[in-house]
Amino acid sequence: MGVVIQTENLGRVYKTYSKKEGLLNSLKGFYNREYIEKMALKDATLNIESGKIVGLVGSNGAGKTTLLKILSGLIFPSSGTATVLGYKPWERKNEFLKQISILLGQKNQLWWDITPRDSYSLLTKIYDLDTNVAKKRVDDLAHLLNCTHVLDTQLRRLSLGERMKMEIIGSLLHAPKVLFLDEPTIGLDIVAQSTIRDFLEVYVKEFQPAIILTSHYMDDIAQLADQLLLISKGQIVYDGTVDHFMQKSDLKKKLIYRLRNSTEEQEKIFNSQELPLVLAEMAQAGEVADIKVEEVDFEDVIHSFLAKESSTR
Repeated sequence: MGVVIQTENLGRVYKTYSKKEGLLNSLKGFYNREYIEKMALKDATLNIESGKIVGLVGSNGAGKTTLLKILSGLIFPSSGTATVLGYKPWERKNEFLKQISILLGQKNQLWWDITPRDSYSLLTKIYDLDTNVAKKRVDDLAHLLNCTHVLDTQLRRLSLGERMKMEIIGSLLHAPKVLFLDEPTIGLDIVAQSTIRDFLEVYVKEFQPAIILTSHYMDDIAQLADQLLLISKGQIVYDGTVDHFMQKSDLKKKLIYRLRNSTEEQEKIFNSQELPLVLAEMAQAGEVADIKVEEVDFEDVIHSFLAKESSTR
């Protein structure tokens, strides 16, 4: 497996126009504008191999979408270097664009008023694919996603889960070597989420693309990611496996309790060494009506880690 995505000290600065309130200040702004610079991405260095799924996780505004946009060629960086499949993404050469795909969970790429199969016919022409090869690929992908029965139904008439399956087929029609997935399971029910996760596992094993996946559902990341990238305030703060991340965390126990005269449960997370002292203090206070201890899960550790990083940067 070779490296297909490589960045070094990648950065992106956004400049926004700052205007004070009032008509006079608006007029002044025409001649003497003041700008505010925001560092959306800073010194991002990473390597991604083919056949790997990379989970990109961070809070809103952390820089995830900025990184995806640079790597997919939608915007250019302010500093640093990046290559995807040997190309500079922002040059947007046809040879590069034919080998990548980007799927945004909240935006449609297929045409709303026609059937998915008709959309795939248009995409076949756009990507200059062999018609018979493209038809077979659609049928194979639809079989894997268990959605053959809706290929000839107008897209607007499909459920959210069915539409997402159609979007996935469209994004994979030209067999991209690099796939950017931004929230592919957002808004889907548990069954649809599980179906898409299982499909992506099978697809990567068979076709060996590199996938960068962002998701607010940590089950997506925990099940799929071979490599975990955590980003906070524009900087990559962890690059490694999910297992190693969990092992290095000292958060091991989750305390779930309910106070007297309250119906709401509260949670606190501690490491194993702190837990006995916390339990003793709560027992001595005598305000606890109900209490239980559980092992922390991946989502708990991620939230705690990112909250700590955000407060220290």
